[in-house]
Amino acid sequence: MRYPAARVATKDHPRSRAKMHVPSASPAPTTRGRRGPPPKPPTSSRGGAGAPSAGRKTGLFAGYRPPVDTYDEIFDARGAPRPGLDRVVRLLEGIGPNELRTRQRLADEAFLKSGVTFSVYADQRGVERIFPFDLVPRVVSAREWEPVRRGLEQRVRALNAFLADVYGDQRILAEGRIPRHLVEASKGFLPAMRGIRPPGGVYVHVAGIDLIRRPDGTLVVLEDNVRTPSGVSYVLENRTVMKRVLPRIFAEARVRPVDEYPLRLREALVSVSPVEPTGTRTVILTPGQHNSAYFEHTFLARRMGCDLVQGQDLFVWHDKVYVKTTRGPSRVDVIYRRVDDAFLDPEVFRADSLLGVPGLVRAYAKGNVAIANAIGNGVADDKAVYPFVPEMVRFYLSEEPLLPQVETYVCDREKDLSYVLANLPSLVVKSVDESGGYGMLMGPQASKKELAEHARRIRQSPRGYIAQPLVELSSCPTWCGNGIAPRRVDLRPYVVTGRSTWVLPGGLTRVALVEGSYVVNSSQGGGSKDTWVLEDQPR
Repeated sequence: MRYPAARVATKDHPRSRAKMHVPSASPAPTTRGRRGPPPKPPTSSRGGAGAPSAGRKTGLFAGYRPPVDTYDEIFDARGAPRPGLDRVVRLLEGIGPNELRTRQRLADEAFLKSGVTFSVYADQRGVERIFPFDLVPRVVSAREWEPVRRGLEQRVRALNAFLADVYGDQRILAEGRIPRHLVEASKGFLPAMRGIRPPGGVYVHVAGIDLIRRPDGTLVVLEDNVRTPSGVSYVLENRTVMKRVLPRIFAEARVRPVDEYPLRLREALVSVSPVEPTGTRTVILTPGQHNSAYFEHTFLARRMGCDLVQGQDLFVWHDKVYVKTTRGPSRVDVIYRRVDDAFLDPEVFRADSLLGVPGLVRAYAKGNVAIANAIGNGVADDKAVYPFVPEMVRFYLSEEPLLPQVETYVCDREKDLSYVLANLPSLVVKSVDESGGYGMLMGPQASKKELAEHARRIRQSPRGYIAQPLVELSSCPTWCGNGIAPRRVDLRPYVVTGRSTWVLPGGLTRVALVEGSYVVNSSQGGGSKDTWVLEDQPR
């Protein structure tokens, strides 16, 4: 009996050049053009951000001014480089606008040739565009990164413990530390997973924790992503391109490497395999080439040396998973899935799914296959559960949270609902079931009609919404076609967990390329930067 070969992404495989498709409700961004001209220097005579620089800035950063009352990632309120960043700033200052423009064009061409492009579903022209990348890096000192790394590890440990508990004894619910109805009403909570413990006891193998910086300089958690977090391929591609177009500066800046991520991820997955590591077969399960993150699926398959498969390439026999190959069936021990829970197994979830594998949950429940991330993780990154993560840290770890988070109002609670409805014009409202910037209301920028419509939706379904104060995102120098101007940024570090936990140094810095925008998602006009975490300076 012949079997079609599994889709293995190799350097010469046509799918390795697959284009990334990103849905959007707005016109697609370009790498340049929509960023607009750099703003004129402010005329304010006040000190602090926005005032004439007291620090000496020459070359590339000459005339650069961060927005008033905003923390800038590179320069302090006087215009001087932040502690530990002096050397990198001096290296970057040596590039003039003309040279940077040339190198930005080279970077754009490198992304195009590598196939890192995307289309917007709403764009009827079907024009493919390069993924927007800004050549001016975000720089983080070694001293600042260390407490962030520890805080991320702590948070992921607490989230993993919560998932083990909520699908086990539910102690945190029984003791009333988190409202039971809030958890059980979450669309991410899957009762069918109760009593099933994943191999190795790991639920969150890959986490993407979104961080933003307050005006006082404090990094805080904005959102947890522990289902199928994406974007790490752009971290690695950004770094590859940066090394090519700014080789001397990168070499002299002493930046911590990120290239080991695929190896770290593979090692973490193999460490929780139900069989011996040497005999473990790992595959990446993709929905297919029309998925918005398909480029990343092929990218990771190549870098990790894994088969890239779709649902029809796998089958379950006697509660074990097999992949069809030209040499016959081969046992699969670990599945890094990029398919949503609802489509994973038509026997348990959506019966009409053609993306999953019938019987997969049976094999998983028997402990015969590890699935990363675990099925049912969505309850842990539900936006209405997010306010209780600090309580998880205290309950499971007996520690105080190392990373603060944004004050959040859960509309399911009567007191919070009243406050939100009375203060909509000053709040950011988010749908708990949306991502990518969709379903979000920016109260301070909303029209009366938009405010009224959201008020109606919140009253109709309070459990579906949370609200937060508008946090002034930090800014970072960004190339805007003819010069450097401030644009708002956030940061998504990646945390990999198997038998141990490892944090990628830096992560994906997303930047709002549209002047004045707070929305950094690529689907809403954002782009990305390379994030440089510096090595400790030699003593």
